[in-house]
Amino acid sequence: MDQNGWGGDTSDELEMSDDGISISSNSRVLLANGEAALGTTEVSSSADSPNSSLTDRFVGMGFSEKLVAQAIKENGEKNSNLILETLLQYSASTSASSSNSKLIGRFVGMGFSEEMVLKAVQENGEGNTDTILETLLTYSALEELCPAQQHADSCTYSDHERTSFDDFMDIDSSSETEEIKNPDFDELSKLLYLTKIGYLEADASLAMERCGPDSSIAELTDFICAAQMAKADEALYPIEDVRPFCNDFDYKKRRNSGYNVGKKKQMKLEKKLPNDVDEALHLPNPMIGFGIPTDPYQITRRTLPEAAVGPPYFYYENVALAPKGVWRTMSRFLYEVEPEFVDSKYFCAAARKRGYIHNLPIANRAPLLPFPPRTIQEAFPSTKKWWPSWDTRTKLNCLQTCTATGSVTDSIRRALEPHDDEPPLSVQKYVFEKCRRWNLVWIGRNKVAPLEPNEVEMLLGFPRDHTRGGGANRKDRYKSLGNSFQVDTVAYHLSVLKDMFPSGINVLSLFSGIGGAEVALHRLGVPLKNVVSVEISEVNRNIVRSWWEETNQRGTLIDIPNVQELDGDRLERLMSRFGGFDLVIGGSPCNNLAGSNRLHRDGLEGKESSLFFDYYRILNLVREMQRN
Repeated sequence: MDQNGWGGDTSDELEMSDDGISISSNSRVLLANGEAALGTTEVSSSADSPNSSLTDRFVGMGFSEKLVAQAIKENGEKNSNLILETLLQYSASTSASSSNSKLIGRFVGMGFSEEMVLKAVQENGEGNTDTILETLLTYSALEELCPAQQHADSCTYSDHERTSFDDFMDIDSSSETEEIKNPDFDELSKLLYLTKIGYLEADASLAMERCGPDSSIAELTDFICAAQMAKADEALYPIEDVRPFCNDFDYKKRRNSGYNVGKKKQMKLEKKLPNDVDEALHLPNPMIGFGIPTDPYQITRRTLPEAAVGPPYFYYENVALAPKGVWRTMSRFLYEVEPEFVDSKYFCAAARKRGYIHNLPIANRAPLLPFPPRTIQEAFPSTKKWWPSWDTRTKLNCLQTCTATGSVTDSIRRALEPHDDEPPLSVQKYVFEKCRRWNLVWIGRNKVAPLEPNEVEMLLGFPRDHTRGGGANRKDRYKSLGNSFQVDTVAYHLSVLKDMFPSGINVLSLFSGIGGAEVALHRLGVPLKNVVSVEISEVNRNIVRSWWEETNQRGTLIDIPNVQELDGDRLERLMSRFGGFDLVIGGSPCNNLAGSNRLHRDGLEGKESSLFFDYYRILNLVREMQRN
């Protein structure tokens, strides 16, 4: 029988309440002994039937028979004083519930669920609406950031829901102004938040101690998840350190078999030092790598390990906030090259924290010109007249693969409309968090909207309508753009190739997506002689092919659907045809690496992110073939 519905066990259609009391849909009820009793609203529990005279006594005092039966069940039949006290508490609760219905309706109208509102009112009382809203905002953040933790026992995720959850794992924890102050959580609130979403208090406390009082929730969850994965690694891998490089295997056997490092379970990753298990992942702050165009401080020299020196050159990208040990492992596979961590907010109006492992020269880099808009207001000047002073954003967060629904923007409108002037702080905070969470911009009075696909294209450095048409719908466009390079950032790193390859370049583009690398090289003025593009999405392959034709490329484009199809023999044929590759570029899927993904954040062992080993496998084959 459904707990919240009507059963069909008898013709009387019993309803089961939360406490196990059966309530009849008419005046007839089945008692425990199977006899039928008549009355207006008679009830019985699955326990022995209460004393009828005792029940009549309290019903005569004005209490409902349902409440009386529940009170007797809780306290037994012998203590009438306790029964009466319980009934009085029930009545008070019922009265309060009736009186606060208007308050509940107000918050439900703002988009919060009734269950969430009732819980917040119960915790804070009816008198302080600001405190209630604060609590609701916390609940809302929990629902949006950690759905897996909240629903793991009761929900089965569809592929779409899993994708939507992954989409927000790389959300930047702060914009330029937000890096200085975090209005969302004080230290106690952070601890409460972390424990509510399922982390142990000891782990949360350690994370706060190591990461510092100004750390964001994203940084804290990343620390905890990274520490947990490091401990798991120690249990899985033996102490001995085996360097995973090509000298361990015969080259010809590996070439002919298409040897795949990622599939060899006996491969041992780097041993974690015991005193390093709980250390935070220290990313540079500011995250400008070896330098950015607008900063006079530049690193122009570095020493590459001998095994990494090009050509051929390689360039690998992935999310910066990966679990502990991931970047160290990727660096070891990619010839011990130090990652370069860069946030694209220094190149455009949106944040995108990424790490890059490459063997490119770093002197004499040059940015794409003209410079793209660097702030939201520069990118969308028409929004200035509607932008409230209390929305202090100057940069957008990381552009994701999905966008806000109409219910999100409508809840913001309803929250703001009752206030003619500046809304109270609690409403400001609610709206600010929604706007920041979903990258919403102001397009009218009390009116916000998500970015359109062509606006995302502009922010990421792609030409207008780059992802439009060719069978791509709006959902496809957001997904493809959310997984792409930020062209201006990548072009700055690749700019050193312009003088090196004036007559053109041969590119092996792995996990090509919508062709961010190709677009960057084209915008830099580097001729594309031959490009082998490996991309599993047909929509993305169509986008790259269309761009290739629209820009009148004179070279040859070959697309391959699956990176695992690119074995040694096929590579040898391609390289014989083109004379080798000058650049091997790409970024394998980040699904199992990004942010605080607690659903399937499996690091390089994850189904999608283990494709990194295919990047290494192919790069290693290319480099060996060209040197032999």
